[in-house]
Amino acid sequence: MAKKAKKEKDAKETENEVINENQNITEQISEENQEITEDISEPAETEKKEQKDDFEIKYNELNDKYLRLVAEYDNYRKRTLKERMELMKNAGEDILVNFLPILDNIERARRSVDEAKEIEAVKEGINLIHKNIFDFLSQKGIKEIDAKGEVFDTDLHEAITKIPAPDETMKGKVIDVIEKGYKMKDKILRYSKVVVGE
Repeated sequence: MAKKAKKEKDAKETENEVINENQNITEQISEENQEITEDISEPAETEKKEQKDDFEIKYNELNDKYLRLVAEYDNYRKRTLKERMELMKNAGEDILVNFLPILDNIERARRSVDEAKEIEAVKEGINLIHKNIFDFLSQKGIKEIDAKGEVFDTDLHEAITKIPAPDETMKGKVIDVIEKGYKMKDKILRYSKVVVGE
């Protein structure tokens, strides 16, 4: 994700540099055109012809630079567009590859449930898988939103229902969590679905 953001930032900076260079060349062409126009306004016919030739040479040089710059910018734009498409296509690959070992553990647990004679071994296996999933999510920056016993906050919680509070201290607080909520850094991925005391 950080690589993607850095690539996009670098692409934007390069695009801005190309645009600024394009504007500088356009300004340079305008200034040189003005100077050439001023220079050829009063001289004699032969000087006018020489100056006109000089003007055409300078114009052709600047026009060539401009055309090259436009072509370079167009190539850059196409290349960055292609890179973005590749990045979007492969964005979830890293997450899925890291999730495969957890899937393997779930399959092992399914097989062992059929053969299990002791419930404690099954419980231990399920707890291990649960821990693996939470470790995986923690590595990706995903955390559970604390809800039970907390003051109801519409920025974090979604109230499913309200029930009478068991005591005065639980009024306006979360009494029960129906579905846990999660956030990645400061972004809410899923709101906690809660029961609020009134």
